[in-house]
Amino acid sequence: MPRGPRLDAPGCLHHVIARGIERRPLFADDADREDLVARLAGLAERTGAVVLAWALLPNHVLCAAAHNACYVEH
Repeated sequence: MPRGPRLDAPGCLHHVIARGIERRPLFADDADREDLVARLAGLAERTGAVVLAWALLPNHVLCAAAHNACYVEH
């Protein structure tokens, strides 16, 4: 059964997950991790999103963010 449409409203909290294929590591080294953090910061700045929490694990990334605009088309 397909899941329903994503809730997207100003201030809505989003839990974002990115996983490595077959549980493989996402990062080769600390420079890769620093690059992802810089990209996340840049994206948040450009979109006005607020990153409330994030975690970089060897084979996945977790992020909790909120924003003041709608980006998902209904």
